[in-house]
Amino acid sequence: MKILYATILLLSVILSLLFLLRVLLFKTGLIYITKKWWRSIQDCFHVYQFFKVPEFDESMQENHLYRKVSIYLSSLASIEDSDFTNLFTGKKTHDIVLHLDPNQVIDDYFLGARVSWINEVKNDTNCCRTFVLKIRRADKRRILRPYLQHIHITSDELEQKKKDVKLHINIETHEHNRLWRSVPFKHPSTFDTIAMESDLKNKLRSDLESFLKAEQYYHRLGRAWKRSYLLYGPSGTGKSSFVAAMANFLGYDVYDIDLSRVLDDSDLKTLLLQTTSKSVILIEDLDRFLMDKPTSVSLSGVLNFMDGVLNACCADERIMVYTMNGKDHADPAILRPGRIDVHIHFPLCDFSSFKTLANNYLGVKDHKLFPQVEEFFQTGASLSPAEIGELMIANRNSPGRALRSVITALQTDGDGRGSLNIRKQLDDSSSRKSTGDSGEHSGIFSREGVNAMKDIRKLYGLLRLKSSKKSESFDRTPDRKDGQSTGL
Repeated sequence: MKILYATILLLSVILSLLFLLRVLLFKTGLIYITKKWWRSIQDCFHVYQFFKVPEFDESMQENHLYRKVSIYLSSLASIEDSDFTNLFTGKKTHDIVLHLDPNQVIDDYFLGARVSWINEVKNDTNCCRTFVLKIRRADKRRILRPYLQHIHITSDELEQKKKDVKLHINIETHEHNRLWRSVPFKHPSTFDTIAMESDLKNKLRSDLESFLKAEQYYHRLGRAWKRSYLLYGPSGTGKSSFVAAMANFLGYDVYDIDLSRVLDDSDLKTLLLQTTSKSVILIEDLDRFLMDKPTSVSLSGVLNFMDGVLNACCADERIMVYTMNGKDHADPAILRPGRIDVHIHFPLCDFSSFKTLANNYLGVKDHKLFPQVEEFFQTGASLSPAEIGELMIANRNSPGRALRSVITALQTDGDGRGSLNIRKQLDDSSSRKSTGDSGEHSGIFSREGVNAMKDIRKLYGLLRLKSSKKSESFDRTPDRKDGQSTGL
């Protein structure tokens, strides 16, 4: 028994000592000192090689590799273990960016090997900053080139995510050979908010993701790394919102080309030359422009823009998007494969799209009026998503009233109704609201309608006065009737 008690006592003492040692190491920070000592001992048995990445080259031009290394190191979790780390606010709200302090060391692991980066800053007049890569000579041949490629790819992905997306529009006046003017792209549309069938939406998202990873595949085929989409359908069906969703999903800039401002075919090619990679190039209402038979840009110029030699050379990593109201009357040469890869039809709203809109605009996933709305859609009545969205915005404080206004609009004229009926429904709904509610939301619609009708009546009266000078008489009754029939 004494031996058993002695053994238990010994084990208790050992466990207590181990516990105290653990507390001493981790709570006091001695563990970090121990690790540093152990690494110093290991370094004595290895030969290291050093590679410098200066901020500027011999011509005092910026070294792009230095910027990529800086972005990469700032993304490593081990930067928090550095003795000194600088904290900066990022471009986005509540975003904190970490940067390595001068002469600090950070460790990284790649393919099972440990490498170290030193942020070397010389305190001379040139203040030259350099990143120094410390790598074991035994690991150099195995990991150096793959590791640098890994830094390139990772930094590009991080930079793309943090990049501010811009909208570029072409201008008529070429100031200092600048053909584009840009503004921040703040469109909130995403794949989650657009009204589209779920299966089609998922296929398009997968198609874009596949495109992002297909650079080597396209180059192996000898083709430009680009993808062309044709969006066609009536006005107000969400084509422009879909383009914005694509740009936000990819993080690409948008180049919106207004063909009416293009001087000639050569000017159109120059616009393409001044676009950048990772961009969406958009031409809207292409069918209308070509139907007007323009004298500035020819059909041949448009075809060469879509799939010419210049396009093959300068359109890498770009998404080309063209919109039309319908493709029945479009030239077959425009629609052929190679110029258009994906055709996407944007129809008028169906019940599935309506439920998406109700969820987005009203926060309603189900309602007792939904079966009635579905019944009207099944009978063939339909509205565009823009028309339904306008009704829901005007009645957003009352989902029931919003749905009843949609039902009334569907019942009034169905698929063939025009925007005037939508305006009438908006005014009727706004007149039923309280003073405070209408003052904020839909009152603006009724005031605009009244002012517009007053202007129309004045203009109509002047035209009738001019045409009736010879007859010396003027009948005001038709004018009143006309105003009543078109009043909102």
